[in-house]
Formats: sequence, C-alpha cells, structure tokens
Amino acid sequence: MHATPPVGTKTFALFCLASFLLSLSYGSTFLLSLLIHARGGNEHDAGSVIATAMLSTFVAVVFSGHLADALGAARAIASTGLLLVVACLGFALTPGFGQGLMLFGLSLGLGWGVFYTLGPIIVTLLVEPRQRAKYFALLSGSMLSGIGSGPLLGRAATALDLPLTTAFYIAGLASLAGVVMFWRMGSRLRQHANMPTARISWRASRRILSSKAAFAILMVGLGGCVFGGLSSFQTSYAVAHKLDYSLFFAGFLTAAITSRLLIAGFVVKRDAYQAACVLSGVMFGAIALFAFGVSGNLSYVLAAATLGIGYGLTYSVINGLVANEAPSGTTSQALLLFSLAYFIGVFGFPWLAGKIIVDFGLATMMLSVLVITALNWAITVARLIARRVSAHKVIQVS
Repeated sequence: MHATPPVGTKTFALFCLASFLLSLSYGSTFLLSLLIHARGGNEHDAGSVIATAMLSTFVAVVFSGHLADALGAARAIASTGLLLVVACLGFALTPGFGQGLMLFGLSLGLGWGVFYTLGPIIVTLLVEPRQRAKYFALLSGSMLSGIGSGPLLGRAATALDLPLTTAFYIAGLASLAGVVMFWRMGSRLRQHANMPTARISWRASRRILSSKAAFAILMVGLGGCVFGGLSSFQTSYAVAHKLDYSLFFAGFLTAAITSRLLIAGFVVKRDAYQAACVLSGVMFGAIALFAFGVSGNLSYVLAAATLGIGYGLTYSVINGLVANEAPSGTTSQALLLFSLAYFIGVFGFPWLAGKIIVDFGLATMMLSVLVITALNWAITVARLIARRVSAHKVIQVS
C-alpha cells in the first residue's frame, strides 16, 4: 500500500497546473527560429538568442536557494516567473533579431532557471523518498505538456491567419496565471515542512560529483542537448522535409502524456538502472528515425512519439536517481546541479546546432544529435555492466 504524501491531492494538482502554465513560455521559444527567419535571420541567430538564456540560468541556479530561503520556494518561483512573462512579450514586440532579443533571452533564463530548479525541490518537500520517482514523473509530465503546447499555439495562430506573435502573447498570459497560482500556493506549502537548504557550495558539489549521482547529472545534460537541439530547430527540419512541424509537437506531447498515465507507474517500480538503459535505447531509436527514417507524416509522428516516450520517461527515472544517489544531506544541491547540467544542454547546444546547420547543413546537425544520444545510452549500458561485475565479485568473495 502506497504512503500518502503529506500534501493534499488538490494542492499537488494546482502545483502541476501552475507548472504547465509557466512551461508554455519556454515552449514558445521553439517558435523563435520561425519568427527570426520571418525577420530575415537564420538558425544561427535563433541559436544565439536561446544560448543567452544559458548565461542567466547559472545565476538562477546559484541564487535560487537564497530566494527560496527568503521567500519560500513557491513565491520565489512566482516572483521570477514574471520574467517569463516579460520574455514572451519581448520576443513578440521587439523588431528584428539582434541584441534586443538576446536581452529577453536572459530574462527567459532567469525565470525558467529558478522555476525549473525549485520545482523538483518542492516535490522532495511534499513527497516521501520512496514516492519521488512517481511525483517527479507527474511534475515533468506537466512541464513537458506545457513545453510541447507552446509551438502548437503558433501552428493554431497560423491556421487562424493570426500573426505568429500571437502564440507569444498567449504564452505570456498563461505564465502570468501560473505566477498568481504559485504566489497563492506559497503560504499553503510553507505549512507542510521547512524547505531543505538549497544553497550550492563547492564542498557539496565535490561530494555529489564524486558520487554515483554524477552519472544522472551527466545524462540529463546530454539529454538536454538532444531535446534542445531537436526542438529548437524542428521548424527548420519540417521545412526541409516538407512536413508540418505541429505534427512533431502533437506526437511528442501525446506520447509524453500517455506514457505518464499508462506506463510511468510501472516504470518507476522497475530497477532504475535497467529502466534508464531501455528508455535511453528507445530515445536513440527515435533520433535514428529522425536522421534516416522520416519519409512522410506517419514516420514523422512515429519518431516524435517514440522520442516522447523515451526522453520523457528517461528524464523521470534519472531525476529520481539523482535524488536517491546523492550523498546524505545533499539532495537539494544535487537537484541544483542536475538542473544546471540540463540548462547547459538545452540552452547551450542550440547555439552550436544553429551554427552547424548554417555552416554544414541540417543532416550534419542530426548526426551530431545521434552521436550524443548514443553516448547517453552507452552510459546506461556501462552502469549495468559495472553493477553486474561488482555483484559477481561480491558473490565470489562470499
């Protein structure tokens, strides 16, 4: 029989809904390539705007703990969530594709960085350790749903003969609603328990990076490269293959949500090492399909759905791993490093990916993503082999 988390179902549902609304702001950035192309720019320009967010996320990760201590985690998210609203409005209103957009990229990084960092820490506050993987899956499912819905807003706007900037306005309004919800949840969440320390330090970082949790941190960074590179330039991929980019996000979103409803409960009960290996292999298969197997709408949706299952569930598994494998007393700091690694991949790699597309072509960029996915899978295989060898040695000694 499962233990009941110390927070009501209604509160957690509101937490997930607010997370969905805030995530629309980040999802709208996948339309930046299309928006910048319309203004005379290219993929490298779009990648540069997205990459600026990486710089401000470093600040967000370092100071998110201080904000949480001062305001409470929920209200820290609400306060910096206003920057997500500013970013969406800035992308829509700023003409051209130069320095102005980069400033709003910094705004996006600050707002998204604090939210993405403190969200999982709130889960550790509300949920018993043995149920973390399940509730991490619910949180990441809400976030991925918002991220995947952002580009669909752009496709809907185009279908209704509205300007693409309409999607950014809607995402900004949704983020504002999320800000209000997080602010109102602040006092309610404070009543459950004290927020564990979320301040990062060199000593804690060294302990974490020398522990088994380092593997999950590396994996989330590589996964961020895959997701950020593929999603940020999916509009360019769709144009090159004469496809509708909304099919990718619809397929990805549907698979991500369905897998959490139907599969996540089963997956989190399995051996985490084996689950990570299988799901990383599924993600590799999805990227291989994108690189070599997409020839029409059906194969396009199949590749997107496979990625939604592989990437989405892998993330949930390794999120639980990093929390459980971190040295005693460093869970919150481990989650900060986990978020930081993700940001480096998801915001940093699009800069490189955009440059590769402009200089060498889309096919080369897809091959680079495939190599990264293969490395990610190889880590899980190596961990399984190492564990079996270690277990075999123990048996021989005994």
